[in-house]
Amino acid sequence: MQAQDFQAPKRVKRADQIVEAVKRWVVVNGKQPGDRLPNERELMTQFECSKGTVREALKSLEVQGLVRIRTGPNGGAILERVPYEKASQLLRNYLHFAQPTGPEIYALRTLVEPEIAALATPRLQEADLQRLEALVACCETPARNFDERLQQRIAELEFHVVLAECCDNAMLSFIGRFLNDMIRDLVIFKKAQLPEQQEFSCANLNYHQRLLEALRARDAERARQLMHEHMQSAERFNRELEGQLQAFFLV
Repeated sequence: MQAQDFQAPKRVKRADQIVEAVKRWVVVNGKQPGDRLPNERELMTQFECSKGTVREALKSLEVQGLVRIRTGPNGGAILERVPYEKASQLLRNYLHFAQPTGPEIYALRTLVEPEIAALATPRLQEADLQRLEALVACCETPARNFDERLQQRIAELEFHVVLAECCDNAMLSFIGRFLNDMIRDLVIFKKAQLPEQQEFSCANLNYHQRLLEALRARDAERARQLMHEHMQSAERFNRELEGQLQAFFLV
């Protein structure tokens, strides 16, 4: 063993310690968006630190999207729910250079989308079903140009986003929406350049029409089964598309 094997753990800044302590305080006390944090003076006393350290901690929480800093006589730090869009974008940035492929993403979608469909089925309101119907209708007429083809592909993905938004499992809902964002990135940045895949589009439309029937009938098991078949079909098509994409860029 060498001396460097016994390096002391990196010292955590006081401001970062306060950030973690505030997060624990929020969870332990069941705080919700809109609730206020203790004011600066109270935080300085509690953590025995300077105003600058407290402000650094609050700024870090603000950057993370967990608080909003309001100035003025009634100002202070107010808890906020991190917007889904921000969380998704940061995670996609983290994966940007890993460049996960369509088949890799669809392999995970095959696991989560059937459960999302089953859980969403009894929770769908009439407005949700009408949104799904409109998205299906958008894809029923063959696209006449590139812009329409892209619009239809986004509508196909939005069908799954609606189901994820109606799922009452927070983890599945987030993962489902996030995976659809990843697929959307692939469509816009990579696969939109490929020739139209008519067979793929027809398969998606057929599954969405059948899913809509199951959802309207409140048949959760049928929705789960159809979604599983749909994802297996989509994964197979995407493996073919990935091969075409590689050939496209080699030409």
